Amino acid sequence: MDNEKLEEIFLVLEDKLDKAVNVLKDEYATIRAGRANPHILDRLQVEAYGGMSPLNQLGNIAVSDARCLVISPWDKSLLKAIEKAILASNIGLNPTNDGNVIRLVFPELTEERRKDLVKQVRRMGEDAKVAARNVRREAMDGIKKMKNGKEISEDEASNAEQDVEKAISKTMEELDKAVAAKEKELMTI
Repeated sequence: MDNEKLEEIFLVLEDKLDKAVNVLKDEYATIRAGRANPHILDRLQVEAYGGMSPLNQLGNIAVSDARCLVISPWDKSLLKAIEKAILASNIGLNPTNDGNVIRLVFPELTEERRKDLVKQVRRMGEDAKVAARNVRREAMDGIKKMKNGKEISEDEASNAEQDVEKAISKTMEELDKAVAAKEKELMTI
């Protein structure tokens, strides 16, 4: 492509599509699949030192076995605040505080809970696809404006639109694979 505006449209397109996939994968990392996963605590904010701080900046989070996370705060006075934040976070886990560390035991997921999580995963996947479609629309609008403004020829516009469709198809496949992988993970006992 010789046209700088066209190249810019494609750079923005690829960047936004990558973000859509990465956001979906990050969201999936926070879904509890029955195994201990420290990433479910990534978005957890704890009231500490007069402000809100991410939990992972207040202590160590370790996986002690397949179903148990151990949170060891660097400052033991934060144990109550961390416990309170976990309870308020609605992740469905009850913390156990022994005065030194907090343990989070992951219970087995019931069949009904697994199905609810699969629905949530599919909804998140569909939201990511909608975001990708919006990115396609933006790129196509940019190409049409350039064609109507006589900045590019009909053939260049047609080729650019085909390239956009290829990028979107590739992204949709990635999103479908991510959804399928998370569904499989959730339904595996």
